[in-house]
Amino acid sequence: MRRAVCPGSFDPITYGHLDIIERASRHFDEVIVAVLENRTKSSLFTVAERISMITEVTTKYSNVRIDSWSGLLVDYCKSNDVQSIVKGLRAVSDFDYELQMAQVNLQGSGVETMFMATSPAHSFLSSSLVKELAHYGGDVSSMVPSSINEALKRRVAGK
Repeated sequence: MRRAVCPGSFDPITYGHLDIIERASRHFDEVIVAVLENRTKSSLFTVAERISMITEVTTKYSNVRIDSWSGLLVDYCKSNDVQSIVKGLRAVSDFDYELQMAQVNLQGSGVETMFMATSPAHSFLSSSLVKELAHYGGDVSSMVPSSINEALKRRVAGK
């Protein structure tokens, strides 16, 4: 079975993330969306909330499952028989960082990293941008699915 992981914090998931997940799902038998558990990073949503939201917006993909991890991604790959990491790239600045990680992962574990150029319609999107806009009452409805937009509104309102 050809298995890939799409890792990230997904705080929150955006249409850019979903674009990469959907496209990866056409190339692999199984795609695991692995939500990062990063204790050093302050997140708007808990890991459990992010998993729930991602599960809701990816139900149409029968070969996509959601999981979480903390620690080295290559260790996750080894323990879950994952051969490939799929990453979306928005700009050259993304590539500079991701290339180094891909080379370390390949050398240390043999896990390949595949890069997908983000669709032009989503090339400016980031979870940080979405959170910032939502925090100040900006309209992010074109950047995230409606259920995610509603969760953002509730969270920034303190509910």
